Amino acid sequence: MTRPDPKQVKAMTDVAGVPQDSEVSTRIATSIGPAFDGFAPVAGTLPMDLEPASFLLAQRTKVSK
Repeated sequence: MTRPDPKQVKAMTDVAGVPQDSEVSTRIATSIGPAFDGFAPVAGTLPMDLEPASFLLAQRTKVSK
C-alpha cells in the first residue's frame, strides 16, 4: 500500500465505522505517512499491513486496568 492522502484516510475511517472530519483525516495522513515511507522497501513481504482507521480507533479506545 502506498502512503494514503487525507481523502483516502477519510474513506477508510468511514468504512471502519469511525467517522471524523477532514482536519482529522489530514492529521492522520500526516502522522502515519513516515511509517508508510519507512516500510516501502519491504512492502508486501511482511505479515501485517498499515491501516489508517485503526489509528483513530486506538485513540478513541479507553484501556481499563
